[in-house]
Amino acid sequence: MPSLHNYLHDFLDYLEIERGRSKLTVRNYDFYLTRFLVWLKSKLKRSPQTSDITLDQVRQFRLWLNRLPVRGGQELSRTTQNYHLIALRSLLKYLRKRDLESLAPEKIELAKQSERQVEFLEGTDLDRLLQAPFATQETEIVKFRDKAILELLFSTGIRVSELVSLKRDQVNLGKDEFSVKGKGGKVRVVFISTAAKNNLKKYLDKRTDTDPALFVGHDRAADAREHDQKPSHPLSARSVQRAIEYYRKVAGINRRITPHTLRHSFATDLLSSGADIRSVQAMLGHANITTTQVYTHVTDKQLKEV
Repeated sequence: MPSLHNYLHDFLDYLEIERGRSKLTVRNYDFYLTRFLVWLKSKLKRSPQTSDITLDQVRQFRLWLNRLPVRGGQELSRTTQNYHLIALRSLLKYLRKRDLESLAPEKIELAKQSERQVEFLEGTDLDRLLQAPFATQETEIVKFRDKAILELLFSTGIRVSELVSLKRDQVNLGKDEFSVKGKGGKVRVVFISTAAKNNLKKYLDKRTDTDPALFVGHDRAADAREHDQKPSHPLSARSVQRAIEYYRKVAGINRRITPHTLRHSFATDLLSSGADIRSVQAMLGHANITTTQVYTHVTDKQLKEV
């Protein structure tokens, strides 16, 4: 019988081709499931088969995950632990579809989580963050790029993975809207603010490269020598995260901010301004309304405090 590793490769191909999952989703599932298979192999002292996935093995894996140290000596979050289990359940469903002996996927229950806390920015903190690029010694092109990134994230609510996947020809600055492909390959229309549009135009006007990516990295020394530039490369999600962390410090904001914080801020701002939840769901690209409803708890709390 082929090893479980062989079926994992088949499953990942199935996710990408037949289910139309994004490359990011496939990559994450590969990471979570490979971690499980490596753990299982170390327990069995041999290459695992499909029948080796038992409820007892899953319980032991969950215990191992719960005790797994991560950066800073902290434990793996419940959310991340559940991502491993969700990926495993999906693999088991695939194995059942192929009539292979294994654990029934519905026997795996996710860990209970406390009510999700939505971190968002408003008022002076938001204003300071959005203005932070111009309070630095960065080159002009980087200032306009990063200002455009911050404004885009806040005014459209797009995910950072969607942002770094954008191409120049996707965004028509003659209009105040553009299409973005989200999770599951679903396309939605997002609306761009005047501030985002103006800074994006200034940034693109300063670009001399031919890279199709909307946002690219810039080498400071090469930028200073105009005609001696290295080939450009699209910005990564991690690069955007680092930039936001840098501007958080510049703005003097003493709490953690991520690209998703700006997405939360976008949704909270819309609901606080009277937008209906179905419209917010569509703009965020949520497949399920329950995902969007977490923001109503925030806005309801705000109303009580008024």
